[in-house]
Amino acid sequence: MTIISLTIFLTTECTSLLVIKVLCTTTFCIIYVIKYNSFWINARNVKHLMERLQQICNELKDENEINIMKKYGNNTKHYTTAITLFCICTVLIPTIIPILKPIFNIVLHVNKSQSREIIHFTIIQEYFIDQEKYSFLIMLHMNTFICIGAITLTGTGTMLLGYMEHGCGMFKIASYRMEQAMRIKVFKKISTKDEIMIHKEIIYAVDIHRKAIKYVELLLSNFEGSFVLLILVGVISLSLNLFAIFWAISVGNKEDCIFHFIFVSCVLVYMFLANYFAQEVLNHNNNVHASAYNVHWYIAPIQTQKLILFILQKESKIFVLKLGKLFSASLESFAMLIKLSISYFTFMYSMQQ
Repeated sequence: MTIISLTIFLTTECTSLLVIKVLCTTTFCIIYVIKYNSFWINARNVKHLMERLQQICNELKDENEINIMKKYGNNTKHYTTAITLFCICTVLIPTIIPILKPIFNIVLHVNKSQSREIIHFTIIQEYFIDQEKYSFLIMLHMNTFICIGAITLTGTGTMLLGYMEHGCGMFKIASYRMEQAMRIKVFKKISTKDEIMIHKEIIYAVDIHRKAIKYVELLLSNFEGSFVLLILVGVISLSLNLFAIFWAISVGNKEDCIFHFIFVSCVLVYMFLANYFAQEVLNHNNNVHASAYNVHWYIAPIQTQKLILFILQKESKIFVLKLGKLFSASLESFAMLIKLSISYFTFMYSMQQ
């Protein structure tokens, strides 16, 4: 689809508006390609992450800790269901409109040339064949590509979401272990048995916290390159489609407006979810620090206090999900990407005035 979109330049006079309209579709298609290839290249790493997660879950013995992981697993299911429904809705609109339009045209007595012009104008392609004669096959090709792309984005995106969500579960367990270890009355005299128990629980908390950080960092390191590319392409696609929306509104083309609005919605949702779950990881990591700080650490044995101090010192170094040494995933970064996209859009819009 990406190559077919670019072939339009071989048969049509190249203008700035044509370039923007073609790139609106092309950049969105590139997102499909990047996501698919990133998982294809990292297939073994994805499997390793799954096995590592299963191993960590199997090591859990406390029923409350198991319930914590189940809770985050259920959250992943709910998010997956919501994202899947959103993708189904966004796929149905561009696939059904071209099918229903001829029916409406017959009912409204719109001539055939006008109908074909609207469909062709929404998605600019060049197939080097009689597009009117093979309109059904062209439509089938477009719809197939849209469906495959939607499945790719949904499947890969929700899998990464699940990994991040279970990473949050590990941080939550670390906080839980920290709180459970120090659940001793302040004025109660701590016995040797209590000291051993506290010491052991703190060690378990430090261990799961270390595993959680390592797990998230391993996830990011495997997909760092593709994430950086997705950020660049996503910002470009968002800017171009915002411009296309305003241009379609200015000429009164409702079909184009809807089409590009779907692109903008998909990019925004994808950007938001990626940065939102990154922010969730950061928040859960900070909660571990808060739990270590708020427990009655001053009544713990000296050796245990040293372990708690280790966590506090570890947290004094800001934990960030850095991509390419340039971008740190968070809600603040999401806002920055939106501002950047709007800046590019306003620049393009001002150049067309």
